[in-house]
Amino acid sequence: MAEKCITIQLHGACIIRGQEPFAFEISGAKHKAIFALLATAPMGRRTRALLQETLWGVADYEAGRQNLRRAIADIKQVMGPVFAETITATGTELTLDLDRVELVGGAEQGAFLEGIDVRTPAFLRWLEEKRRPAAVSRAADVLSPKLTDMLPTIAVIPFSAVSGSPELAVVGDWMAQEMSRGLSRSHLMSVISHLSSRRLGGASIDIADVSTKLGAAYCVTGGLRPDGDRFVLDADFVDCASGRMIWTRQWAMPAAQPFEAGLQAVEGIVETVGRTVTEESIRSIAGLTPQAIEDHRLVVAGVGLMHRPALRDFARSRALLEEAANRAPHRAEIHAWLGKWYALSVFNNWSADVAADTRSSVDCTARALDLAPTNSFCLTMDGLTQGNMMKKLDIAGQRYQLALRHNPSEALSWLLRGALLAFQDDGEGAVQAVSRARQLSPIDPFGYYYDTLSATAHLAAGDYDRAIMFADRSIVSNDRHLSTLRTKITALHFLGRSDEAKETAKLLMSRHPSFALDGYRSSHPAADFAIGKRVIMALKASGIR
Repeated sequence: MAEKCITIQLHGACIIRGQEPFAFEISGAKHKAIFALLATAPMGRRTRALLQETLWGVADYEAGRQNLRRAIADIKQVMGPVFAETITATGTELTLDLDRVELVGGAEQGAFLEGIDVRTPAFLRWLEEKRRPAAVSRAADVLSPKLTDMLPTIAVIPFSAVSGSPELAVVGDWMAQEMSRGLSRSHLMSVISHLSSRRLGGASIDIADVSTKLGAAYCVTGGLRPDGDRFVLDADFVDCASGRMIWTRQWAMPAAQPFEAGLQAVEGIVETVGRTVTEESIRSIAGLTPQAIEDHRLVVAGVGLMHRPALRDFARSRALLEEAANRAPHRAEIHAWLGKWYALSVFNNWSADVAADTRSSVDCTARALDLAPTNSFCLTMDGLTQGNMMKKLDIAGQRYQLALRHNPSEALSWLLRGALLAFQDDGEGAVQAVSRARQLSPIDPFGYYYDTLSATAHLAAGDYDRAIMFADRSIVSNDRHLSTLRTKITALHFLGRSDEAKETAKLLMSRHPSFALDGYRSSHPAADFAIGKRVIMALKASGIR
């Protein structure tokens, strides 16, 4: 192990001293606070955005950034050569090498950071949490909203065998288990485990028990029955609080192949549940202020509105996600969704201040990673901002690979990795990645997003017919998505269908009057690659300047 370079005593009067042969002492309150924040962070790493907000507040972003930069320069001057041995400073993060640090002292020396004079609200909240006894902290964690509390909870009750057949009972239990697995891949719902749901299975289901014993907001229930040479599944989707049946569906499958055919029914139900939960959440919040909306509807409605084509819906989604972040400030995925909101505002040409929204997107996903460094969804959203907003394609690729290492079934990571490969002219790899994403996410209620990036992947592979097929399918759900229209124009142009390309170009300009080729050249991560040059050629030939 490397020799320790500095000693940090965080209890009592905070002391940071260098060890021989480099002796120094850090004296400034905020300089000490920077060390305290780094020393208590996972892997010693904090983003500049979080340090800046915690120590200087959010009122003046530029002033806070300059103050943090000045404080780091002060620390570097005091520490001399030890700074480079113990602290890694990048444009977005500071990392303290905890192997080179000796943390000494404890509560017997006094309160945590006793006497430190830093008065920003975020720092005082953090300090209060650190000083709180462990038992109180645990109680606070129980009382504060968890991410699962901010999402609707779904239970899938094993499907009963109406005829009493043991074989059908096995099929019904297996189908419920597969549905639970499929639904659990969504970032917009919390799913009760199959083992817990199985306890309430049987011929007669008491919806009140599903609500009280499992805490479910919705449940899927139903039965299997024989019908000649086939089995028929009757499935119901129920609001547990009211007992209202939201929908009922019927699927038939050959009796000779119940498991193979059953997978189609599973995928159909999972997709319908995902879409219904989003639609129900959006329907239920009509006319309500964000403060009046139930916890478990805020995030779902916010994300649902974010992916709708109307600007008024998109604008409202930000208010909902911000309210969710206020209620659960330590829930990383909410900040990641906010990061995507700012990214989409730029992608869709809706931003009134591209530089500010780009900065906000990067800050939100960085904060998400501060809170959950190994969360695959947060890594994926940070990859989106690093690649698409900052044009740091190498970092984006690293984020997606790390996300997939933590969760190989993260559909969105596969999808965005496919888009990244397409931007870099790897059409074959892009198609493979987006195909994997589609296999893993049959439930995504925002299918247009998967379709548009699938279109981009096939465009990079030179498969223009399939690119148009996916683009058209995406346009049916969202005809305002800029990327979809660009991709379709390009594919039509290279198929020699110039009249159709020009008509689609007119649609693009009617939806996005401020779009221009110079903006694409300067901002799009693919602009300098072959695929980007093809897009520019096609747009120019279709009348866009």
